[in-house]
Amino acid sequence: MAEEEKKDDKKIISDEDWKEQAKKEKEVLAAQEKAEKEEKKGPERRGPLPKGDFAALLSMLVTQSLFSMGVLAVEGEEGKREPDLGLAKYNIDMLETLEEKTKGNLSEQEEKALTNMLNQVRMAYVQVSEEKK
Repeated sequence: MAEEEKKDDKKIISDEDWKEQAKKEKEVLAAQEKAEKEEKKGPERRGPLPKGDFAALLSMLVTQSLFSMGVLAVEGEEGKREPDLGLAKYNIDMLETLEEKTKGNLSEQEEKALTNMLNQVRMAYVQVSEEKK
């Protein structure tokens, strides 16, 4: 009878070992699946990238300016961000440099877009500066 109890004890131990091993394997597989989903999620979430042209460059600098001023918010961010007027001014200065360095080399449409965007961010900068006072 003592031998039978020892055999039963061994089965229980081996069963527990097997269960523990299966649990670990499931955890590893779940972690791999989660990592794969996150990997796939990134590009799908942002969508395709725009064509790398002058308009995209302008758009990027304007977006950075507006974001720095707190006019644009990050998706999922709660509350209003404190404006970073120094960074906003830097991006506006970059747009002004583009305007200066490309004078006479832009199409009419590109020139109008640059002028309009620059005027918009300048106005937004003035408004945010006034609110901050």
